[in-house]
Amino acid sequence: MQHKFLWLICMGLALGACSDKLGELEDPVFDVKVTKTTFKVNEPVVFTISGVQDNISLYSGEGFNDYAFKDGRKIVVTGKGATLDFSTQLAGTGTQTGQVSVWLSDNYNGKDDFASVKAANWTDITSSFTLATTTTNVASGKLDISTWIDADKPVYLGFRYITKPQAVNGLARIWWIQNMAVRSKAPFVGTQELLIANQENIGFRTINQFPVDAPAQNTITASRVTLLGNKYKDPNDSIYNRNYSLYNPLNPIYDPKSPVYQPSARIPVFVPYDPASPYNDPLTETWVISKPLQGDTVSLGPDRAISVKGINTDAVEEYVYTYKTPGNYKVYFIAYNHNKEETKTVVKQLDLTITP
Repeated sequence: MQHKFLWLICMGLALGACSDKLGELEDPVFDVKVTKTTFKVNEPVVFTISGVQDNISLYSGEGFNDYAFKDGRKIVVTGKGATLDFSTQLAGTGTQTGQVSVWLSDNYNGKDDFASVKAANWTDITSSFTLATTTTNVASGKLDISTWIDADKPVYLGFRYITKPQAVNGLARIWWIQNMAVRSKAPFVGTQELLIANQENIGFRTINQFPVDAPAQNTITASRVTLLGNKYKDPNDSIYNRNYSLYNPLNPIYDPKSPVYQPSARIPVFVPYDPASPYNDPLTETWVISKPLQGDTVSLGPDRAISVKGINTDAVEEYVYTYKTPGNYKVYFIAYNHNKEETKTVVKQLDLTITP
C-alpha cells in the first residue's frame, strides 16, 4: 500500500513538471504618492505605497540611479580633453638611475615586437611628471593630454626602461608604476571624474629588445606594473657550476617522500656560462605599452535600481528616502510581477525638487 502511495505522488509530480503553461500572470496593482513635491536636503521624503505586487524598485533620479540610463550610460568624450596621472615607487637594492621615461605615440602600429616600437614616432613627456627617487610612493601630478586624445586616431602610452650593463653600472633598480588613470574632462555626475582608462584596464604589456636571450623581469598585475631589468649573467653564479645542487636528481626537493619536497620543482638543464655571449650583461631597452586610448565614448553600463520590495518580503506601505544634493529629480518606481515566462510592470513617475 505504501509503495502505491509513493507511486501516486511521483506521478503527480511528473505530470506537474510536464505542464508548459503556468497560471495567468496578474498585473501588479500599484500606486505611490507624496504629501508634497518640494523637500530640503537631508529631509526624509516619505513615499506612500499601495496595492499588491511581487517586487518594487526605485530610481531616485540621482547619478547612477537614473531611469533615463536604465539600458546603459554612455558619455561622449570627443573633444572634451583628458588628463594623465600615475604614481611611482622604487624598491630593491639596485643602484642604477635614470632608467625610466614616459612617452606617447599616435602612429605606433600596436604590434608586440621591438622593431614596431622603434619604427613609431614617440614624444618624451617625462619632464611633465614627478617620478620617485626613493622607496616612498610619489604621485606624478596631472598632465593635460587633450591634444593627443582623438576619436579617430588612437594614442599609446609607453614607459621605457633602460638597463645599463650591470657589472660596471650597478644592479638595475625595481620600479613600481601604480594608480594609473586617464581621465576625461567631459561633464560627469557631480564632482566625479570620468575614467577613460585605469591601471586595471589600460592593457599594459611588455615588449623586450631581446625577448629570448635577455628578457626583462617585468610583471604586470591589475594594480601594479613592476619594471626590472634582464638578469645579469655572472660567471661566478652557482647556476654555472655543474655540481650545483639544483642539477642533482637526488636533491630531496625532487623527492615526494622528503619533508622538503617541492611539487613545482623541476630539474633544470645545465647551460654552461658562455664568456663570448653578447647577452651576458647587455644594454637593454624594454617597453611597457598600453592599449590604444581613444577619445570617443565611454560606456559605463546601465544604472541600477534600488530594491524596495522583493517577492519574499512583506507588503511595503511606505518607503523613506533622503537626498543629499539640491536639484530637480525625476523619481521612478517600478512594480512588477513575474514568472519564468513573462513579466508585467507598472511604472509610476514623480517630480521632486530638493532645496538647500
